[in-house]
Amino acid sequence: MKCTTNPILWVALCGLCASACIAPPDGKTETTSVEPTVTSCDASGLIDDAEDNDNQTANAGNRGGYWYTYVDKAGSSVSPTAGDQGGTFSMVEGGSNGSRYAANVKGEIGKADTVYAGMAFNFVDPKGAYDASRYAGITFFAKRAQGSTAKLRVKVPDAQTDPTGGTCSECFNDFGFDLELGTEWTRYVLPFEKMRQMEGWGAPRPSRIDPSKIYGVQFQIGEKGASYDISVDDVAFVCR
Repeated sequence: MKCTTNPILWVALCGLCASACIAPPDGKTETTSVEPTVTSCDASGLIDDAEDNDNQTANAGNRGGYWYTYVDKAGSSVSPTAGDQGGTFSMVEGGSNGSRYAANVKGEIGKADTVYAGMAFNFVDPKGAYDASRYAGITFFAKRAQGSTAKLRVKVPDAQTDPTGGTCSECFNDFGFDLELGTEWTRYVLPFEKMRQMEGWGAPRPSRIDPSKIYGVQFQIGEKGASYDISVDDVAFVCR
């Protein structure tokens, strides 16, 4: 199967295939072969398709964490309300490929020096490290609403970058990708081996993510002063 790229977006508009279209860290439109071959996982690879319309991820592969939102203390807003503000995450109608539900987060990003908001899930509850070393990466569908910023960083905290791991002295610079979303549902395939930390900060700065000790996935917006309205659906692992 041949994958194609949209000249505006960075990623595949195709399904999982041997020549997967990847969003490279530098933001250039590119088609990259993934080694080992990316293939669809069995049912145990599903993280969440949102169709049960609750805030728990799929009970598969010894996982079962929960969706939540988070926001800075410097003037940004988030909906659904962040968990530390008493909110509970809920799905919205209108998923990818004609499905009923998807995860959505929206609000405004403040203008202070350090601002952010997002939605995320942990792989297990209570929060703990999950061994995803059997998988090659993650895949999901995503889009933005009209008028929303297109900029989204997808982060995968691991034991080297999350304070729960007890390793980092300057935490939260998780490995991930910076994406530019469009207004139509698009499939993104993000291999672990291609994930990078942001430049200029974080300690330690390991050479690669440790898939054997990851905590979840975060969909984060950090563009100062921007409105955001981001939807995500059909989140899953991809297999080797």
